[in-house]
Amino acid sequence: MIQALRYRVRRMTGRSWWLSKLWYRLRGLRLEGRPKDEVWYFAFGANLHDSAFGVRRGMSPLEWRAGRIRGYRLRFNLEGRPVGRAAPANISPDPTAEVWGVLYKLTRRDLARLDSTEGVPGRRYRHLWTEAEDSGGQRLPVVTYIADGKAEDGRPSLRYITLLREGARAHGLPEHWIRFLDEVEPAQ
Repeated sequence: MIQALRYRVRRMTGRSWWLSKLWYRLRGLRLEGRPKDEVWYFAFGANLHDSAFGVRRGMSPLEWRAGRIRGYRLRFNLEGRPVGRAAPANISPDPTAEVWGVLYKLTRRDLARLDSTEGVPGRRYRHLWTEAEDSGGQRLPVVTYIADGKAEDGRPSLRYITLLREGARAHGLPEHWIRFLDEVEPAQ
């Protein structure tokens, strides 16, 4: 009952800029800018795949590009469902690493709606504003999600890692990144 109510509140909040601003304020954060302002969002997890980003989350990016962020590494250190048999993607600081993903240009209104589907602001993910580089070398300010994860990595479900692998291929991510994803062992 409570989970259903939370889900409905998040959906309503995600559809209204003003409710989103109020939700952020109640969480001690500010929702910056205007609804039509454009921002770049960096996707590294399930949102690489069109079925997750476009269909499930209802996002229609204005533009997309392959890109990377340096100084972070991909982790599977969050608790997923079912517990112990799924570990969603996360990033953590690592000055020697980089994470490849998709850069999506969104309006701030769409970012607030995406936030509501990811539970932001909330107990898990939060915004990380950083710099990305597209595959052509152009640097862009981006927002992505980061969470405080466990010290040890778990294993993603086969369904989840398949979304990452297929999304990486569909968006033309580099072959070395696709090989890295192919080597990630799924949970049993």
